[in-house]
Amino acid sequence: MKADVKPILVIGGGIAGMTAAVEAAEVGYRVILVEKEAYLGGRVVRMNRYFPKMCPPTCGFEINVRRIKQNPRITIHTMATVEEITGEAGDFKAKILKKPRYVTGEYAIDESMTEKLTSERADDFNYGMNQTKALYSPHDMAYPPAYVLDKEALSETDTSTITKTCPDGALDLNMTEEKINIKVGAIIVATGWQPYDVARLDNLGGGQFPNVITNVMMERLAAKGGPTGGEIVRPSDGKKVENIAFVQCAGSRDENHLPYCSAVCCMASLKQARYIREQNENAKVTIFYIDIRTIGSLEKFYYDMLEDQNVSLIKGKVAQINQEPESNDLILDVEDTLSRENLHQKFDMVVLATGMVPNTADVKIPFELNYDDYGFIDGATDIDGIYAAGCAKHPCDVSRVTKDSTAAALKAIQCLNRGE
Repeated sequence: MKADVKPILVIGGGIAGMTAAVEAAEVGYRVILVEKEAYLGGRVVRMNRYFPKMCPPTCGFEINVRRIKQNPRITIHTMATVEEITGEAGDFKAKILKKPRYVTGEYAIDESMTEKLTSERADDFNYGMNQTKALYSPHDMAYPPAYVLDKEALSETDTSTITKTCPDGALDLNMTEEKINIKVGAIIVATGWQPYDVARLDNLGGGQFPNVITNVMMERLAAKGGPTGGEIVRPSDGKKVENIAFVQCAGSRDENHLPYCSAVCCMASLKQARYIREQNENAKVTIFYIDIRTIGSLEKFYYDMLEDQNVSLIKGKVAQINQEPESNDLILDVEDTLSRENLHQKFDMVVLATGMVPNTADVKIPFELNYDDYGFIDGATDIDGIYAAGCAKHPCDVSRVTKDSTAAALKAIQCLNRGE
């Protein structure tokens, strides 16, 4: 262990941050990883499957968790944010603000205790499509495997209930925010992304119609741990989906919203079309697209889907989505740019393929960094000692994220070695 060298600060505990942390720690460097959520894994652990192999994200996630558990050089702070950074390469100072979890032990709470409660909160892991109890486990594979108490959602009656039900010392309702000051030699920014706000897409029914959902919500619908146990059904009435449309570039490649391509949306929709077809052999899938963009070997996944007679791809940008009041079915108006025909088609449900927005578009790193016009951190920044990784730098898939994060870890290590 290089105990005489300052640690590396990794901001963000998604796949990018976890990869950078374990790569640096396994060659002897200390790492402090800070994650704002109550668990590690970021957006990827919320997915149902990876493309093109269609394996669950728990495969890679479990490997990284095991590497973290086995490595004493990694210190993790969840429910925490970096509030201030000062200094320079080799000698940074950072202030971390850690929110109270109110649960003091990883294994002191179990589901039988939460069942006695009536207070509920929106399940943000499932993008608000269901509710959890105020005392909850973030998800089945959460790391750390500790419950969280949403104190603001807890009623007075439930406060009394959990005080009597939970073992002594399992909860601390007086827990307060913790402020942590650290010194580090290098910083990796792996703050990840968020889906584009569909409420801004009025013409596509974003946030207006219950059966218009986003691509990230579809992942949770298809997941066994999701709000419907993996059954892809309409949010409005629980009806099995028979006829579904995917709207590509929902807000993307559009000067009024996101002018850029997010690189992964086409593959995500093709993958989700397969979810539908696996569950229902009679289901019809229509994908409305500007261009279908798949990279390298992923072309085969695209051509395999073209062979499915129940999957139709129509080149055309959807102009408007309206809802039938009686049935909650959705009417799409779109011009087929190949046939020049104006289409007016009805569907059970619509999935909007929204683009990737960097989290740094809303919340900047508390240090003077360079950002592009869309909020991504400029990868060619002149700030020595601070390195962006993954979707904090540009839209990318999981494979590219892991390579990019390994590169960031190497740059951080080189920075530390220059200061020895």
